[in-house]
Amino acid sequence: MRPLIALLPALVLIAGCDRQSPDAPQAVANENVSAAPAGGSELTGTVDTSKRGTAMPADAFKAPDGKPVTLASFKGKPLLVNLWATWCAPCVAEMPTLDALAAKAGDGMTVLVVSQDNADVDIAPFFKERGLKTLQPYRDTDAALGFAYGGGQLPTTVLYDADGKEVWRVVGGMDWAGPRAAELLADVLPKS
Repeated sequence: MRPLIALLPALVLIAGCDRQSPDAPQAVANENVSAAPAGGSELTGTVDTSKRGTAMPADAFKAPDGKPVTLASFKGKPLLVNLWATWCAPCVAEMPTLDALAAKAGDGMTVLVVSQDNADVDIAPFFKERGLKTLQPYRDTDAALGFAYGGGQLPTTVLYDADGKEVWRVVGGMDWAGPRAAELLADVLPKS
């Protein structure tokens, strides 16, 4: 029985990837969003504001150079954190739009994509094959951030203000170059 209980968190994380249902309990604080990226596949996510004002987790993960880093080291400007994995179809679908968003944001906002893949998965080829030029390959092989966010569904994207307080999160995929994302990020991004 204990081995099964030990595997439960990993199973929840894996099962959450493709779960895109709008049945979240915070119906008043949540809003369904749907967008189709340039590739044509539909991305549907739920915007959740119920944790607004919550401090960012202190869990460490790995920077592209392999050194430990925490979200607190990015305080001082808005921070968009996206938890993803190479095996998660909605994660892969939204990645080019996150790269475009990171390029557009420039110095006005930091965009972090933090892989939840196992340590034995080399994510560098993923970035190269898809031509991702702005995003950097951060890693959280222990899924500490996923568990800190409670739920472990992928993709999960959280916006923090410059003081490290949560503004909102999107659970599920989104077209980050689309009009709904522009509306959500209107107070953060410069007008173009």
